[in-house]
Amino acid sequence: MPSQPSSDALIYQSGFGNEFSTEALPGALPIGRNSPQKVPYGLYTELLSGTAFTVPRAESRRTWMYRIKPSATHPEYHRLTQQIAGQELGPINPNRLRWNPFDVPSEPTDFLAGLTTIAATSPADQAAGVSVHLYQANVSMTQAFFNADGEWLIVPQQGGLNIITELGVLAIEPEEIAVLPRGLKFRIELHDASASGYICENHAALCGCLIWGRLAAMGWPAREIS
Repeated sequence: MPSQPSSDALIYQSGFGNEFSTEALPGALPIGRNSPQKVPYGLYTELLSGTAFTVPRAESRRTWMYRIKPSATHPEYHRLTQQIAGQELGPINPNRLRWNPFDVPSEPTDFLAGLTTIAATSPADQAAGVSVHLYQANVSMTQAFFNADGEWLIVPQQGGLNIITELGVLAIEPEEIAVLPRGLKFRIELHDASASGYICENHAALCGCLIWGRLAAMGWPAREIS
């Protein structure tokens, strides 16, 4: 995952939950077949599935990817020395809670090292509920990461992010959001000297668009009813 150009140079395919296709080299994407016996450029076919194969087609969330190397060749996993602060759940507290602003780290701290969990409705290894994290970072990530527990909704508060994923690059600034599916490998570069914001980690049903009902049926643009 090499360094990527600035957000001004990025061109996106529009639509949330739509069907997309893209390729890094001309002719790399098979036409009319998801898993041919011989893939162009000698690539390996893999399926990233976000739903069970038994769900209706309209609800299916899957991505066919064509890799230089198969995921099975990854080296042995090792637990990181530094774990997310605050990940142990405390007793349920119905009272209103507030936190003072977190200080910008004085030592080099990337996106993962700067995560702090502030609230959760269930343990992360359960397929239910959400967790809420804060992130503080002052250096870009040098390693890739994927979340096997849920999808991330990232909300920048200060400083922009370049999110380099297996499927392309997302650039987000404050007042924008990004959703990263469960199991997608990525790393994060900073636009500025430091960055901070929030993450909603969804362990249950997938994020989706709001259902507007009659208003949307009348053709009103989203910005007028959001």
